[in-house]
Amino acid sequence: MLAGGGSWLRAGVTALHEGGCGDVVVVLGAAVVEVPRPARGIVAGDWADGLSASVRAGLAAIPETAQYAVLTTVDTPDIGAAVVRRVLAAAQTTGLARAVYGDRPGHPVVFAREHWPALLDDLRGDQGAGPFLRARDDVVLVECADLATGRDIDLS
Repeated sequence: MLAGGGSWLRAGVTALHEGGCGDVVVVLGAAVVEVPRPARGIVAGDWADGLSASVRAGLAAIPETAQYAVLTTVDTPDIGAAVVRRVLAAAQTTGLARAVYGDRPGHPVVFAREHWPALLDDLRGDQGAGPFLRARDDVVLVECADLATGRDIDLS
């Protein structure tokens, strides 16, 4: 299994589930692996188009009753449930919240359903939600350096 022998995926699923997410969706693409419970895996058929394909597939898989989407990546393994809870709670004001670690933006990012259409319209290629978030002035930045480093293993 890729990414830390599967421990990163298990950590991410646990953080989301214990952080308050009732439904955890893992978007797969180039590698299709077994997804730990209670998550469910979906495959982004157009994964080669880049990160935007994963975000699109993940949002499409969320039940219509869900009011928020919490996006995170598997390669930020020290993000735990406390970070997810903090950022999810902060999103209640504007519907948009993002964890920051000192002066560095990171994951998780929370989007209220009302923002999904604009986000989907803005997604392109191998860019995720970053350009959408940077263009907004209503994103609540949530300091989480006291809980995790938020370090992206791919960028280290």
